[in-house]
Amino acid sequence: MSQGSPGDWAPQDPTPGPPAPPNPFVHELHLSRLQRVKFCLLGALLAPIRVLLAFIVLFLLWPFAWLQVAGLTEEQLQEPITGWRKTVCHNGVLGLSRLLFFLLGFLRIRVRGQRASRLQAPVLVAAPHSTFFDPIVLLPCDLPKVVSRAENLSVPVIGALLRFNQAILVSRHDPASRRRVVEEVRRRATSGGKWPQVLFFPEGTCSNKKALLKFKPGAFIAGVPVQPVLIRYPNSLDTTSWAWRGPGVLKVLWLTASQPCSIVDVEFLPVYQPSLEESKDPTLYANNVQKVMAQALGIPATECEFVGSLPMIVVGRLKVALEPQLWELGKVLRKAGLSPGCVDTGAEPSRSRMIGQEEFARQLQLSDPQTVAGAFSYFQQDAKGLVDFRDVALALAALDGGRNLEELTRLAFELFAEDQAEGPGRLLYRDGFSTILHLLLGSPRPAATTLHAELCQEAPSQGLSLCQFQNFSLHDPLYGKLFSTYLRPTHTPRGTSQIPNATSPGSPTALANGTMQAPKQKDD
Repeated sequence: MSQGSPGDWAPQDPTPGPPAPPNPFVHELHLSRLQRVKFCLLGALLAPIRVLLAFIVLFLLWPFAWLQVAGLTEEQLQEPITGWRKTVCHNGVLGLSRLLFFLLGFLRIRVRGQRASRLQAPVLVAAPHSTFFDPIVLLPCDLPKVVSRAENLSVPVIGALLRFNQAILVSRHDPASRRRVVEEVRRRATSGGKWPQVLFFPEGTCSNKKALLKFKPGAFIAGVPVQPVLIRYPNSLDTTSWAWRGPGVLKVLWLTASQPCSIVDVEFLPVYQPSLEESKDPTLYANNVQKVMAQALGIPATECEFVGSLPMIVVGRLKVALEPQLWELGKVLRKAGLSPGCVDTGAEPSRSRMIGQEEFARQLQLSDPQTVAGAFSYFQQDAKGLVDFRDVALALAALDGGRNLEELTRLAFELFAEDQAEGPGRLLYRDGFSTILHLLLGSPRPAATTLHAELCQEAPSQGLSLCQFQNFSLHDPLYGKLFSTYLRPTHTPRGTSQIPNATSPGSPTALANGTMQAPKQKDD
C-alpha cells in the first residue's frame, strides 16, 4: 500500500466536510532570538522577585483560611458560613488573592458582561480551562465554591483554602464519592440562593485554548440554569497554556512571571436556561452549553477528552488515543533490548488463551520483574489477572516492522474473527473489532463498538468479513490513513520497533490539526 507524504493525505471524497478541529492537547511555544534574550534578562531579574513575593502572599492566606473554619464541627460546615467569619475572612482572602495574581504579573483583569445572582444562576461554568492560573476567574466571581480532588486537602495551604471555600470534594479512589458529589451539587444548586454559586471547569483538564474539550455532565446534573464564563489571555505571547504536551509547570510559571504585564479577560455570557429535555439529560445540556461557549469564543467544540490517563482526539466518527499505549509498550520493550519480531507468539486464531504474568515473561523472554510488570499492565486483564495471548500477539506484530499493513490487518482478523453460527466463513464481531481498535489505535471500546454497529448496518449479519474489515482499515479515505499513520509512520526495517512522534507532520496530531479533511459526518 502506498504511504505517500503527509501533504498527500487528503481523502479523495468529492464532497469533503470541514477540516478536523485543532488538536487541543499540544501547546508549542516558539520564541524568536530577541524574545529569548528578553526572557533571559527578565527571567533573571523580574521572575525570582515576583515568584518569591507571590509565595509569601500565598502563605499569608493561610491564617484567614484557617480562622474561617476554626472551631466549627463537620455538621456546621454542611451549611454556608455567615457572620463575622464570612465578612472578615472572605474579604481577607479575596484581597490577598488579587495581590498574589498581581505579583505574578496579572496587572489587569478585564471583566465584560454582568455576573448573575445566585438565584438566577446557581452554577457557573468556566472555559476554556488552559492553565493553573485559571483560578483567577474566582476573583470577579466573588470566590464561588469549587469542586476539587479530596487528595488536595493534604497539600499545605491549598488544603486550608479548600476548607475555607467549603469545596465539594471528590475522591478518585472511592467509588461512592462521585455519587455523594452529585447529591451535594444538587443540594447546593437547588437551595434557593442559600448557598453561594458553584464554579465548574466542565472540561475537567487543561487544553491549549484552540478548541473546547468535551464538557463533563457534573455541572449540569442539577438541571438548574447556568451562567457560562469565558476566560481569555489576550497577550502577544501565550506563556500561560499548560497542556498535556508542552511546557511544564515551572517553565509556564517562570515565563509568565517574566512578562512585564499579563492580561486576563473574563466575560460573563447570558444565563443559559435549560429546556425540559436538557434538565432531564445532563449530557445533552452539557453539549449545548459547550456549543454556545465555543461559538462565543470563535473556536470549535470538539468531542476530545481524557479517558483515564489518555487524551483522546476525534477522527471521523472514532475516538483514538493521541499516543496509544501500544507506543509506550514499544518503548518499554526497546529499553529492555527486546525485538518484537524475535518473539515466537504462536497464538491460535479465534481461540482465546489466557496467560499470567509468569508465562508472559517466559514468552517474551523478559527477566527483569519491573519490566515484566510494566509491559504486562498494558493489556486488559480479567478478574483473575490474566490477559488474552491474542492481544499480546497482535501488539507484538504491530510493533514488529516485518509485516505490511495488509498482512497485519489479515492477522488481526484471523486472531479475533469467529465462525458464523449459520453459514460458512468467519466474521469479525463487535468484541473482536473493539479489541483490535483498542490495541492498535487506543480507541475506547464503547466508541469502537458504536462504529462497528454503523459498519454492519448494510450487512445482513452483525459481523464484518475480511474484505469488509480491510476495506475499512486499508482503503477508507479517512480510517485507512489513520491506520497507516499509527502503524506505519515511516519505513521501518524488519525486526525493529519504531514509534511515531505525536507532534510530527505525519502524526495523529496532523490528523486532528486538519492536515486531513474528514468526510462529512451525520452530526455536522
